[in-house]
Amino acid sequence: MTNPRSNSATVADSPKRGHGNGIALLVIASCQLMVVLDITIVNIALPHIQSSLGFSTENLSWVVNAYTLTFGGLLLLGGRLGDILGRRRVFVFGVLLFVLASLLGGLSQDAWQLLASRALQGVGGAIASPTALSLITTTFREGPERNRAFGVFAAVSAGGSAIGLLAGGVLVEWLDWRWVFFVNVPIGLLIAFATPRYIKESERHPGHFDLLGAFTSTLGMVLLVYGFIRASEDGWTDSLTIGAFAGAVVFLGVFLAVESRSRQPITPLRMFRDRNRAGTYGMMLSLSAAIFGMFFFLTLFVQNILDFSPLRAGLAFLPVSVIIAISAGIASQLLPKWGPKPFLVVGAIFAAAGLGWLTLTDVDSTYLGSILGPLLVFGFGMGMQFVSLTLMAVSGVAPREAGAASGVLNATQQVGGSLGLSILVTVFGTASRNEAKDQVPSFLAESTPAQKLQFRRTGELPSPWGDQVLASGVSQAFVVAAVFSVVAALIALLVIQVRASDLERLRGGGAMAPSTAEEA
Repeated sequence: MTNPRSNSATVADSPKRGHGNGIALLVIASCQLMVVLDITIVNIALPHIQSSLGFSTENLSWVVNAYTLTFGGLLLLGGRLGDILGRRRVFVFGVLLFVLASLLGGLSQDAWQLLASRALQGVGGAIASPTALSLITTTFREGPERNRAFGVFAAVSAGGSAIGLLAGGVLVEWLDWRWVFFVNVPIGLLIAFATPRYIKESERHPGHFDLLGAFTSTLGMVLLVYGFIRASEDGWTDSLTIGAFAGAVVFLGVFLAVESRSRQPITPLRMFRDRNRAGTYGMMLSLSAAIFGMFFFLTLFVQNILDFSPLRAGLAFLPVSVIIAISAGIASQLLPKWGPKPFLVVGAIFAAAGLGWLTLTDVDSTYLGSILGPLLVFGFGMGMQFVSLTLMAVSGVAPREAGAASGVLNATQQVGGSLGLSILVTVFGTASRNEAKDQVPSFLAESTPAQKLQFRRTGELPSPWGDQVLASGVSQAFVVAAVFSVVAALIALLVIQVRASDLERLRGGGAMAPSTAEEA
């Protein structure tokens, strides 16, 4: 039963709405942009962080994964917090925690301090992000109004990665790598200040927190990702690699058992009975694996092979943001007429084609001749998909489970990104080692004594031999990233169905009742 006091508090706590829902959407989208942007804004700074704090190339991925793993692992709990405690209240708390962690990250003096602050950032993001998405479902009416809001949210979610690279380039070039963290502080404080003024509090839904489910899912994913990264460095037969994979299987198995028996799980498994929603989650998992890997390795490529400055590297990704915004806008306008399936299938094919094109990159590649074209093709496909996936994931979900549905979508995005990046790092490491063996004879025959001394000291080949190694590893990583997009295309083609009730909701008609798997 709903607490009558919470209802009265909601009415009394209504925000100033003189500018309608526009400012509310701006606040929500700004939070999502800050959270998503933080995943890639750090990518531009990675070479500087590596030299400043002493990371290896493989371990450098933990600067990304420390954030995305806690983010992805706790998103489900974060969505549940909003349902039970009130979404606006939880939203503000998550933003402020994110601000604190960003400040600590910028002040880090050692590698462990940076990784700890990144993990804490992930906790703040996990609380704020699913609550932001569920606030859209309670703030905007189902139909064209909500479609437009989701279009903006999806464009920010997909385009924020490229915007982060541009912002990171500006900050690193003109200031210092620490400012990729410091910049979140004023933005987060403005969001926290504006939220109570323009977003009303949601109704609370009584329940309890599935802490065991959150713990087992997060630890299971951490071990799984660690297993892949460990394999890239020490091989598949290493005892710690095998132990990490075994531990992941155990904890993820316990997680599924806990969720199947819990009366109020953080991941309601019944949501996966709807084939469209289950397909949506599967597609998001695959696509996030592709996009995280693409930005990570392409950032290293343009800075280390093409010798771009941080600012120039950030500008190189700006066209991606533009094309994603255009593509998402087109999709949001045409969804009520055609439904999501055409955009999901065609978008995944475009993304796979762009990544397949990137596999042709080598040390002789140029930005205009080899990078820009694939980026535009990839971005156009991603814009189509993200708006469709976002709408399908929360369409027809009961209000009391809006946070859980939002959390599952965001969790698949972040977990898919972390898992995909760890797999691609493993592929990159294997291909790089094989190429390095081929380059060593040439290096020994042509290098100077100083270069040989450096090689004995660091174990890394200098340019141009090192460029060949990096380019070979990046190219192979893109092959696997393209496979992830092909998997997403197959899910869209074989699993997703266009249903009359879904089209009715997209056009603003029909009931708000949850869709069912049995719908024809």
